[in-house]
Amino acid sequence: SNLSQYFSPASVANSPARALLLVVIVLLAYWLLSLTLGFVFNVLHVVFGRCFWVVRVVLFSMSCMYILHKYEGEPENTVLPLCFVVAVYFMTGPMGFHSCAGAAGPGGPGLEGKLEQLENQVRVLNIRLSRVLETLDRAKDK
Repeated sequence: SNLSQYFSPASVANSPARALLLVVIVLLAYWLLSLTLGFVFNVLHVVFGRCFWVVRVVLFSMSCMYILHKYEGEPENTVLPLCFVVAVYFMTGPMGFHSCAGAAGPGGPGLEGKLEQLENQVRVLNIRLSRVLETLDRAKDK
């Protein structure tokens, strides 16, 4: 109860230091939640491999169905838990913690490997383009 009085809207409105402290606590909690979820979903990604997206969608669907079933007939109480589930779903999306972990060497499964593959494709396309342009120049000169 002391904590709720300390961070009540009236006390936070009167004290900028409390407002700043509240913002820092919320950001720290978000960061810890994100790290925890990242670790859990990284483990799931390692366990399920390429089928991870199926597991992610199934978990999301089951969570939504559970919340809708639990708060049936109370739509105003359903909004906050559904928003939380959607936030977790997007926090663990394709650019989340699990996709950058394990960035292996050239052509590896990580983000760096994918960037290197794209750079190689651009190099190959530039070489092909220069050959085509040389062929067109030779044909034009004749």
